[in-house]
Amino acid sequence: MPLIPGAEPFRHDGGEVGVVLCHGFTGSPQSLRPWADYLAAKGLTVSLPLLPGHGTRWQDMQATRWEDWYAEIDREVRTLSDRCKHVFVFGLSMGGTLTLHTAARHGAAITGIALVNPSVRADQKMIGAVPALRHLVPSVQGITNDIALEGSQEVGYDRVPLHALYSLSRFWKVVHDELPQVTQPVLLMRSPQDHVVSPENSTIVLSRISATDVTDVVLERSYHVATLDHDAERIFEASWEFVQRLGADSA
Repeated sequence: MPLIPGAEPFRHDGGEVGVVLCHGFTGSPQSLRPWADYLAAKGLTVSLPLLPGHGTRWQDMQATRWEDWYAEIDREVRTLSDRCKHVFVFGLSMGGTLTLHTAARHGAAITGIALVNPSVRADQKMIGAVPALRHLVPSVQGITNDIALEGSQEVGYDRVPLHALYSLSRFWKVVHDELPQVTQPVLLMRSPQDHVVSPENSTIVLSRISATDVTDVVLERSYHVATLDHDAERIFEASWEFVQRLGADSA
């Protein structure tokens, strides 16, 4: 199945500091490509994979599960770990969920993580009906393009496949229970006006992680897909400062 234009994965071989970037549910690498380009221009090694079932058509997600999405991130982290002295993981939305899971699983092998509007719980009331509804209705209306910046567009699906959403709901429970295992430095960037993931998700993350080095940045001018919104440059700059501080011996 051909990729949607703009949904291509991205890889840049740079120095001894590596960053794996994780895009969101039903989204694509396009939502993080400006961030990846910024970090690559700073000389970092950057991996921005396309998660299984994404970037083609929503029907292709129906056969994928959270374990498939995580396996792709895990593979990229291990690849960068073989060549980089420091490895960071950054994520948007469900990409933040994947980032937290990666941090809990890999421990000290991850130097630090950055999260943009991460999701760790079900916000919509209809989620409770998904276990049964997914056998009757294949998809519901999509969640892309929650962006305040006029003219900015996110490349992703216009439908949410319910089998995949059910798997994501199970993943939230796993990650919620793992949050105390997250001990690495954390840069959390959150939008008070988010129409996809409620701000309470970030509050939960901040209250449950065990990290003591935590930087909390509020993105006042952006909606959910803040990496394509008014605060994008602020996100990029904050993440670069985060990497410089923690990987100063290599960056």
